[in-house]
Amino acid sequence: MRAHKILHAIRTWSTSDQGDVPGWVLITLMTAGIVVALWAVASPALGHLFNTAITRVVSF
Repeated sequence: MRAHKILHAIRTWSTSDQGDVPGWVLITLMTAGIVVALWAVASPALGHLFNTAITRVVSF
């Protein structure tokens, strides 16, 4: 009888249509979007900063 209840629970779980995206998926996608947006804006400034720092170290 117990096996019947377990099989019923598995069938119910596997056929249920949740229709909702888990929170961790949304957080991951939103974080990736923020990183891409910040990188697009800050990339030229970071590149200039890196080049200036290397130039100063090499000429030291």
